[in-house]
Amino acid sequence: MIHIRDLAARAGVSTRALRYYEQQGLLHAAARTTSGQRVYTENAAERVELIQHLYSAGLSSRDVAVLIPCVENREAPAEAVTMLHTERQRLAREIKELQARLTRLDEVIVIATVPGACTTNP
Repeated sequence: MIHIRDLAARAGVSTRALRYYEQQGLLHAAARTTSGQRVYTENAAERVELIQHLYSAGLSSRDVAVLIPCVENREAPAEAVTMLHTERQRLAREIKELQARLTRLDEVIVIATVPGACTTNP
């Protein structure tokens, strides 16, 4: 059994995050010691790493809750796969928009650094 602070250190998250994951149903409820401290099973660290991995992909808590069993069982229902593809398409659009903004910013930088291109009018 792993105490909450040890699990947090091992997984690289805060104890508050672990309590949140538990509250959201993402992490199995911890057992309690006689003094009331939370303790987790050894495989809890792997589950927390999976949760962190899914969050780092930009998924919401609700999406993570749907996907955890799919990832653990290596079998996703069609709705989950559709949700992942939809999220991927959203990210691809966002990247395209950011790339266009970066290109415009590069153009502004060129204009701003050409001598005499930027003049102030009193």
